[in-house]
Amino acid sequence: MLLDSHLVPQAIVKPRSFIGLMTLYESNYLRLLRLIPEIDRLDGCFRSCVAGDCDLHIEILERCRYTVTLSLTYHLETDDGLLLDPDMTIRVYLDGQVAEAMSIDQNQRHAALRQFIGAHRRELDQRWQRNIVLNKWLEYLSDQGHLVLER
Repeated sequence: MLLDSHLVPQAIVKPRSFIGLMTLYESNYLRLLRLIPEIDRLDGCFRSCVAGDCDLHIEILERCRYTVTLSLTYHLETDDGLLLDPDMTIRVYLDGQVAEAMSIDQNQRHAALRQFIGAHRRELDQRWQRNIVLNKWLEYLSDQGHLVLER
C-alpha cells in the first residue's frame, strides 16, 4: 500500500503551483483510501460513527469506469434543522490514483473555513484551497478512527 508519507512535499516548496496541486491530489487519494478502503466497489450511502466525533456521512453520487464521485459531510442538528458542514463533493480518479475536491459549500459555519475558501478566486487557487481543506479533513478523520466498509 502506498503511504502518504512517501510523497515528496513539493507543495511546501511551490505553494499553489500545478505540481504542488497534483501532489495534493495524490495525498488526498491516499488519505481517502485509509478512510474508505473499498472505494472502488462501494455504492450507496454510508455512515462512520466514532466516539467523541460527529457521524460522518458518505454518499456515492456517481460511479463510472475510472471515477467515483462522492459527497462527504457531517450532518449537524441545529435549532434551524439539519446543517451539512463541511459539505464536499469529491471525485476520485481510480486509474490515476488521485482525488480532487470538486466543490465545497461556500456557506461554511466555521469562520476559519470561510476565510480559507474566500481568500482567492482564481481557479488554481480555488482548487488548491478546496483540496487543502479535503486533505486536512481526511487526516483528521483518520486520526479520529473513522472507517467506511461495505455493509
